[in-house]
Amino acid sequence: MNIPYPIQLLNQWDQTLCIRVNRASRNCFMRAGFGAISELGDGVFWYGLMLAMLLAFRAEAVPAVMHMIVTGLVCTTLYKLLKRKTARPRPYQIHSDIICSATPLDQFSFPSGHTLHAVAFSVVAVAYFPMLAWLLLPFTLLVAASRVILGLHYPSDVLAGAVVGLIIADTVLAVA
Repeated sequence: MNIPYPIQLLNQWDQTLCIRVNRASRNCFMRAGFGAISELGDGVFWYGLMLAMLLAFRAEAVPAVMHMIVTGLVCTTLYKLLKRKTARPRPYQIHSDIICSATPLDQFSFPSGHTLHAVAFSVVAVAYFPMLAWLLLPFTLLVAASRVILGLHYPSDVLAGAVVGLIIADTVLAVA
């Protein structure tokens, strides 16, 4: 198959950046820190956030939490469909230079489900409670970075997850 030159350049950039960022996982503190962030981003943080919002804001938080639940369901459905359709191998499966420092939740790389959910949940939560941006923006960026550092995703997987998460969150908020 003859791949157009711009796509070849994009693939090369994606692989090179992935390898460079993944080098951070060779440091045990970086690996442990980003491993913990990744595990929190797997749902624990978001469920905790929904509970904290309900406890802090009571009835005022119910619409936000309901939107987060709907957003999560849509995100999970779409990202699983995209992963099956694209079937992109994870970086560590292709490149011996990339170390996998966490257990993948599924077989495929594209898109990053952690990033997709982090962006979507953050957008919805901040739409209702803007004062949460100081917490959610840095955490979302750390979750996104963790996926490449841990060798589970290419940067393009993370960017795609962020875009899809933003689109889903905006759509759910617009429909409401």
